[in-house]
Amino acid sequence: MAVTALVDYDSGNLHSAEKAFQCMALETDAGDVVVTSDPDVVARADRIVLPGDGAFPACREALGGYDGLAEAITDSVTRRAVPFLGICVGMQMLATVGREYRDVDGFDWISGEIIPISPSNPSLKVPHMGWNDLVIQDTHPVLDGLKTGDHAYFVHSYHMNIANSADRLAYVDYAGDITAIVGSGTVIGTQFHPEKSQSAGLRLIANFLGWAP
Repeated sequence: MAVTALVDYDSGNLHSAEKAFQCMALETDAGDVVVTSDPDVVARADRIVLPGDGAFPACREALGGYDGLAEAITDSVTRRAVPFLGICVGMQMLATVGREYRDVDGFDWISGEIIPISPSNPSLKVPHMGWNDLVIQDTHPVLDGLKTGDHAYFVHSYHMNIANSADRLAYVDYAGDITAIVGSGTVIGTQFHPEKSQSAGLRLIANFLGWAP
């Protein structure tokens, strides 16, 4: 039976993500979803989900604090080509470097940098928090059934300035483009929280669980 590892590295409350992924796995007969910080479990998993809440440096440090966990994720993605989904800061860690407070290396699977949100309209508040409409730029199996105008739920003050436009699958407008979904090879990431994004988010989760790149 297929196993999806939802990585727990003390990056926030995983209850809603666990519930959403387990619900969609049951609905689509996609196997088991396990919440784990065990690198051996991650190393054997068929799919990996890396969430993240808070600041980029703190999340990167927390992930590195679990002996062998970041290495197991990297080996699974780069050597075994395991489907990977990064959520919020988990998506940001796909970038080359994060520039929140100080420069911190990311996985460098999606070339780009994490920089502050700077809306051109000063009346718009940072963090970018709440619902926004997706603008789909490219097709992808994980985006099957999603369309421009679908709502997604965001909570973030930094965003990915992407180096290669081909790696950006969707964005939102917040007095300027903000990258919403990235993808390259077997890696995909969402700046928004799919587990909190109602029907569009659940559809994306179901698609990910059924994705066989």
